[in-house]
Amino acid sequence: MKISGNTILVTGGGTGIGYALAEKFAGLGNEVIICGRRENKLEEAKARIPALHTIKCDISKDAERQELCKQIAANFSGINVLVNNAGIQRRIDLSRGADELLSNEDEIEINLRSQIYLAARFVPMLIDKDESAIINVSSGLGFVPIAAFPVYSATKAAIHSFTKSLRQQLKDTRIKVFEVIPPGVYDTELKGKPMPKSDWSISAKEMADAVLEGLGNDQYEIAAGTARGWVNASRNELDKAFENTNNR
Repeated sequence: MKISGNTILVTGGGTGIGYALAEKFAGLGNEVIICGRRENKLEEAKARIPALHTIKCDISKDAERQELCKQIAANFSGINVLVNNAGIQRRIDLSRGADELLSNEDEIEINLRSQIYLAARFVPMLIDKDESAIINVSSGLGFVPIAAFPVYSATKAAIHSFTKSLRQQLKDTRIKVFEVIPPGVYDTELKGKPMPKSDWSISAKEMADAVLEGLGNDQYEIAAGTARGWVNASRNELDKAFENTNNR
């Protein structure tokens, strides 16, 4: 797909991979809209990249998702790329019962349901464009789960499945459907604060560079770092990776 001259919405675009993508896209001459629920993060992003448009939106709430779509349709009719990036990651120990699961934000709503519903709502806006794309961000943990993050890993596996189905459904349209598959990204706020740097993580900028290269080459599954090996691994290799990852 072309990587300049687009009008692009990036959810969760105020920090981490979303911000790194917004910065790259804006630098290539795209019109970029970012949304997020923390106004201070949106303001910080716009202060660094004045060309950005910002919309405050909590995508875990369907009413706000609907309002986001209305605002985009009304104010950015040229929209031709949706980047479903927003997500959270929670450490949940289910051996303790449901208390931790129910005590905080809903990963299923934010990581899975919002991507599905936004994709469905944006298809009518994208389908008549000369070239358009839906870019869903999953994770290497959708292929090799970390047991400490059971719901997060499950939602990302579901996003991988959903993206394959969506790509098949839209194969006879002009909408290209991409999946971005990061490994650990140490300078995101996925868990509410930046994660520590490790030998199996990369930076958000490195991930954004991989995404731009993959988009330009019509590479429909764009993985980087350790995730690159997991995408095409055999079942035996995945089982071995699961053991190694969960016994660190």
